[in-house]
Amino acid sequence: MPLTVSLAVLGGVVVVVTWASVLAVLVVPRRTRDPLTRGITHLTDAGYRLVTGAVHSYRRRDRLLATEATTIIILQLMAWLGLLYVGFALVLQADDPAGVGHAFAQAGSSLFTLGYAGPDSAPLTAVDYLAAASGLVVVALQIGYLPTLYSAFNRRETEVTILSGRAGTPAWGPEILARTRFGVAEGDDGVVMDEFYLGWERWAADVSESHTNYPVLMRFRSPAKYSSWVVALLAVMDSAALWLALSPGRAPALEARLALRMGFTALQSMAETLGLPVDRDPDPDGDLALTYDDYRAGIERIRSTTFVMERSPEEAWPDFRGWRVNYEAVAYALAKRLDAVPAPWTGPRRTGDAPVEPIRPANRHPTPFAKPPMPDRSAADGRDTDGRRAEPQGTDRQGADD
Repeated sequence: MPLTVSLAVLGGVVVVVTWASVLAVLVVPRRTRDPLTRGITHLTDAGYRLVTGAVHSYRRRDRLLATEATTIIILQLMAWLGLLYVGFALVLQADDPAGVGHAFAQAGSSLFTLGYAGPDSAPLTAVDYLAAASGLVVVALQIGYLPTLYSAFNRRETEVTILSGRAGTPAWGPEILARTRFGVAEGDDGVVMDEFYLGWERWAADVSESHTNYPVLMRFRSPAKYSSWVVALLAVMDSAALWLALSPGRAPALEARLALRMGFTALQSMAETLGLPVDRDPDPDGDLALTYDDYRAGIERIRSTTFVMERSPEEAWPDFRGWRVNYEAVAYALAKRLDAVPAPWTGPRRTGDAPVEPIRPANRHPTPFAKPPMPDRSAADGRDTDGRRAEPQGTDRQGADD
């Protein structure tokens, strides 16, 4: 087989494989194992880890990592267009009498619809049409892909932003239970938290579906300072596990269990998408990375409010550990891989950051209103201090009587 024919076959394979990657990422709504996209993501991730590894300020790292998702999208588009360019050039060179150089110029002219190098035969014309259509369609699909990403991002971040009022920033599970006691009438907290946990069950399902189908969404960072969607989900799950362990008779048991189940299922699916190890059936008596002292510190935060505890911290610890063992390892792995804000109870970071405590508003009260003194109206209407009308000056009452 002549070399030109072999190169043409290779070029056709490159074009087909590239189109398979484009369709798998941009069109087919399901998790993909496309090696091209995974390779670009891993290389970009490695580059960003190398650059940010020496940056010990989380705020600076966060600003740098905020560009990672955009970099992946641009490199992905460039890789597709570059492979299509090489593939079509290899196909064209088999029938181009002007040589390989002209074939590459003709492929670029057709793929980017520049039109400066035209074909001079029917086979070349057909390949040029395919190249021109490929370039336009790939760019159009990429443009249409962006609104899907930003729509999913907006839905995710809306709930994360709402949570900041309940869990602080960064979010923390005990903080949710502590703040639940403020501004909620006695007996109404069950209704409020029923809706809260049901909403986060649906949120976890939505994030799992969108982030496993479009993995680049995991690297879209939350815009608010010290905010992270991974930390937010972990905080909600911790609050549910704490409530079920500390006060099972008063907890919204069904809703909390549903949120926990959907939460750790979502975390496991996203971790598998990133290639992280996942234990689908952990030992309920297994050890936690969270220490008992850290657990007691969270309990003390809850105790600082009027939250009713039906069990002591010692009695609640086994049940809390049994819940948390289902999601702690995978949540810590995701938080470390994505370099989420180092909030309490979220595990170590590769740069050794100290935990950032939730930012709480100062508990201040307005100055009591001071009632101004009333003016002395007795002198104004001609009365003395006893309420009797004062006599006009210069009047001799006795003389008047005479």
